[in-house]
Amino acid sequence: MANSWCYPDIYLWLQNLPIITQWNSNSMSICICSSSNPPLNLSVNKNVQSSSTISFSIVADFTVPIFLWSSKPIKIDTKSLKLLENYSISSLLINIIEDVLSYSSKTCTSLPRIPKLDSISNFGDVFNQAFLTLTFLICTYEAPESIRVACLNNIKNQLTNCQLRGASKSLMKYLGSNIEEKWMRSLNLAITNWIVELKATNQTPRSSSAMFSYAVSRLGLWKVQLYCPVMAMDIESSSSSADDRLLFSLKYHQLEGVIQLNHKVTVHETWIDVMVKIDNIRCDVIELVNRTLMAERGVGVEEKHFPSRISLRLTPVLQSNIFSVSVSKSSDNPRREVGTEKSIEASFDPPNTYIGFNVSICIDSLNNKGKTVFSNNFTILSQVSAGETMTMSLKPWKFEESVNGYSGMLNWFLHDSVDGREVFSTKPSKMSLRNPKAWFKDRYSSAYRPFTRQGGVVFAGDEYGERVHWKVDKSVIGMKMEWEIKGWIWLTYLPNKYRTFYNETRKLEFKEILYLTIA
Repeated sequence: MANSWCYPDIYLWLQNLPIITQWNSNSMSICICSSSNPPLNLSVNKNVQSSSTISFSIVADFTVPIFLWSSKPIKIDTKSLKLLENYSISSLLINIIEDVLSYSSKTCTSLPRIPKLDSISNFGDVFNQAFLTLTFLICTYEAPESIRVACLNNIKNQLTNCQLRGASKSLMKYLGSNIEEKWMRSLNLAITNWIVELKATNQTPRSSSAMFSYAVSRLGLWKVQLYCPVMAMDIESSSSSADDRLLFSLKYHQLEGVIQLNHKVTVHETWIDVMVKIDNIRCDVIELVNRTLMAERGVGVEEKHFPSRISLRLTPVLQSNIFSVSVSKSSDNPRREVGTEKSIEASFDPPNTYIGFNVSICIDSLNNKGKTVFSNNFTILSQVSAGETMTMSLKPWKFEESVNGYSGMLNWFLHDSVDGREVFSTKPSKMSLRNPKAWFKDRYSSAYRPFTRQGGVVFAGDEYGERVHWKVDKSVIGMKMEWEIKGWIWLTYLPNKYRTFYNETRKLEFKEILYLTIA
């Protein structure tokens, strides 16, 4: 029923299970991963002590079976013509959700309320996605080494197929934002551990993408939510190797991002304006293990990557009805303040110590005023000084907009406030990394930090409220148009408090489709 590329429909199998009186044994099984040897099965088991409950198990089918996971007892109606009614499947789904969250570094105090099954059009896919996620976690932590790699590759391929990716969006909606974050931290902690294990044996995942993202289009808002373990991001540049404790801290973090864009459609007599403005762009780098473990095996949670560049590209998929695209500005230039100051001081010492005077002449080139001051001190000519100063006020984040074809490009670049260089594309010198007063030292506590205290960034519409503006043919009225949002996020590590010369930059790429009904 299953092969290495086709995952069985577990929900359909549950729906078609016969009632207990029709069983020929104490359990029934379905193969959930045949690519491993032995295969991995899901079993439903009678409760010999109670005919009104059953339980489920994930089993490695060795000669002596190894039980990797068991559910709580699930109540059934012994008078029903079906083994599992809707309430029984809902109980099983809540059990699965609880166990997925239990692998997170932070405990979950509240659980979601599952809507009535008949109100969810794709509940079967949602159930399969949740069960598959649990199976991935179980295989990561519980499966014997001989079958772990084959099972994980199989399950990962299923989690990333189009059907289950769509179900993930529905599942996240039912879980709610707070539980969604814990769910993704559980999953990405397992992915990180898997990648660490593969790299230790000079292997890599078959797919380079270990990112989860989804897009929502409603209420005049486009929203993209994304999560990715730092370990799964591509390395753009890195310096010499780091010690194991530092690498532990850098590995066990994940990127969490939210992109929110407001859109507005204005219908004119002969054309239509489509305008998109920034509402909120948020990027955070969050630890995947608790602070105690970070301190024991790593160097603490404050040694981690930070966002150094964000780039977004918005493109209408169908362009035959597009006339033009416009952006608000090409660059946000820094402010410069220039001042010049020159001074000359002269003094001499006469032989008569009872009479003395001092002459000091100061010339300020800004106001062109000279002044002579007399006093009863007498000194000799000691020095002549002249100085010229220039100051530049740099915002740490530089925002730019540009156009490429009919695509609107939005870019944020982080710059070093000392020398103005782009952080993501610059390789710092060892001297700058050794400097205890370097700008990126104590970067989460400094009053001049370019991040939140937790190490993330927020770009809000009040500061970055510029827009991308398309003129569209009026024939599209009533159509549901598609826009592609493609993005790149760079994370950089520079020493914060830890003494090291290690630095690196990683990059994540993502793509989603957004929808806009022209009315």
